[in-house]
Amino acid sequence: MWPIIKKITQNWLTELSIKALLVALLFTVFFLPILIETGFVSFIFVNTVFIFIFFIGIWSSDTKLMVILTSLLFFTQLSLRILRFSELPVDFYLAERIVGLINMIAFIFLNINLLFKKHENHLYRIIGAINVYLLVAIYGAFGFEVIQLIIGDSISGAHELSGLDSDFASYIYFSMVSLTTVGFGDYFPVNIFSKMLSVFLSMSGILYPAIVIARLINPEINEKK
Repeated sequence: MWPIIKKITQNWLTELSIKALLVALLFTVFFLPILIETGFVSFIFVNTVFIFIFFIGIWSSDTKLMVILTSLLFFTQLSLRILRFSELPVDFYLAERIVGLINMIAFIFLNINLLFKKHENHLYRIIGAINVYLLVAIYGAFGFEVIQLIIGDSISGAHELSGLDSDFASYIYFSMVSLTTVGFGDYFPVNIFSKMLSVFLSMSGILYPAIVIARLINPEINEKK
């Protein structure tokens, strides 16, 4: 009886976390930048949103190894952000973003795994596919920010960027523009690292939808056969 209850609980938590992650990512990519630019929210709230996303990743993990990895990343992120907003004279902003990049890679892996599971529900494949797309966008934003923090330049255009929380709206905007291959031209990469990251995002934006469509259609074709 206990193994059955445990399995049902685990599946419920995993499925709920996938949906919660989708809602959190949609908010982070499309609404949080507006709130930041208008000054409607504090940066403590912005960081709380990111911590919530990292926390969801623990429940999205389907193996013991991934649970341990996502838990370690979550507590690392939480510790770094508490230190930054505490009264202690320490700031590990670059470390926060690097750990954030690793977190995004782990979440992308988890959701791609969901997309390619053999017996997974069709709806969860679609949710997993959307999650991956939004996670890649945030990965790109963090990537441009890390480049800015290390080199001093990343992207340029509409206004000067410092590489801090206040610039997240510009980074996620440029990341999405690169991922969708729109290219308005108001922002542009200024060094080889940010240029290659832009190219990577553009290639992902072109190839990923084709892979997803093929994966979603293939099970239906097999069922008809």
